[in-house]
Amino acid sequence: MAGKHVLAVGQLGPIHLKDTKADAVDRMIALLRSAAGKGAEWIVFPELALTTFFPRYIYDTPADYDRFYEENLPSAAMKPLFDEALRLGVGFYLGFAEKIVEDGETKRYNTSVLVEGTGGIIGKYRKVHLPGTIEPVKKANFEHLEKRYFDVGNLGFNTFASPIGKIGMCICNDRRWPETFRVMALQGAEIFMLGYNTPTLNIHHHEPAHLREFHHRLSLESAAYQNGAWVLSAAKCGAEDGFAMIGGSSIVAPTGETVVRASGEDDEVIAYECDLDLGTYIRKSVFDFARHRRIEHYGLITSTTGVLDSDE
Repeated sequence: MAGKHVLAVGQLGPIHLKDTKADAVDRMIALLRSAAGKGAEWIVFPELALTTFFPRYIYDTPADYDRFYEENLPSAAMKPLFDEALRLGVGFYLGFAEKIVEDGETKRYNTSVLVEGTGGIIGKYRKVHLPGTIEPVKKANFEHLEKRYFDVGNLGFNTFASPIGKIGMCICNDRRWPETFRVMALQGAEIFMLGYNTPTLNIHHHEPAHLREFHHRLSLESAAYQNGAWVLSAAKCGAEDGFAMIGGSSIVAPTGETVVRASGEDDEVIAYECDLDLGTYIRKSVFDFARHRRIEHYGLITSTTGVLDSDE
C-alpha cells in the first residue's frame, strides 16, 4: 500500500514481579493516547508486555507460572487497552504469554496479536526462535528459560493486510535470523513489527554489554534494507527487580537507516511519518527478488539445521 502513515512505538520501562497486569495496561493506555496525540495510526508494544520477563525465574509447575498467561483474546486484562484503541481509532501490536487448548492439549506460546483501529483482530503470531534452555544453567543470578515455559510457535511467518499496508510480525530473538524477514518479504510485507525483552547480560557467553544493543540494531537495519521494508521495534527495558534489559526501541527505514530511537529506558513513545514508497527502489533494483534470487542454490537453508561437517 502506497502513501505516508504516522506509526509509533511504545517502549515500556521495567515491570516488576509485584506489578499487576492492570498497572501495565494503564501505562500502555497512556502511551496509546500519546501516540494518538502525535497523529499515529498504529503503535507497537513490547514482547510479554503485560508482565515482568518471567522466564528469568525457575518455576516447577503450571500452578506457579500460569498467572503470567492469557487464555482469551482479548483477555480481561487486555480489554481496557482494546477499548481505548477502538475509541481513539489506533491499531496496535501487543506481545503476551498465551495459554490455549489445541486438539485437546494445553499449549503455551510467546505470542503477539495485531489489532486494527476498529478493534478487530487482524492476525496472531507465535514466537518460533525460542532462546535459552529448558533446565536451569545456574551460571548467573538469573535464568533464560523460554524453552521451559513456551512451545515453539506453530503459525509460521505470515503477513497481514491492514489499512496501513501489509504487516509481518515477529518477536525478540526472531529478529536475529534473516530467514524470519525474508519469508515475510516474499509475501509482500511492507512493515515489520516486533517487541523484545533482551537481557543486558548474555548468560551463556561473556559478551560486552554494548554489543547486545549493537547486534540488536544491526539485525533490524539489515532486515529493513535487505527486504525494502520499515521495521518498528519496541523494548521492555531497564532493570526489572534489578535484572537489566536493553532499550533501543526504534523505527528503521527501508534504506536501513534508523530514523528515530528512544532516548532512555523508561516508558516512551516515538513516532515517524513512514513513507511506504521509500523502499520501492530497493525492491525494484538490488533486492528485486523475482529477477535476482537463485533459489536453486538455497536448498541447504531449509534442508539442514546445523553446519555440515566438512569431512562428510
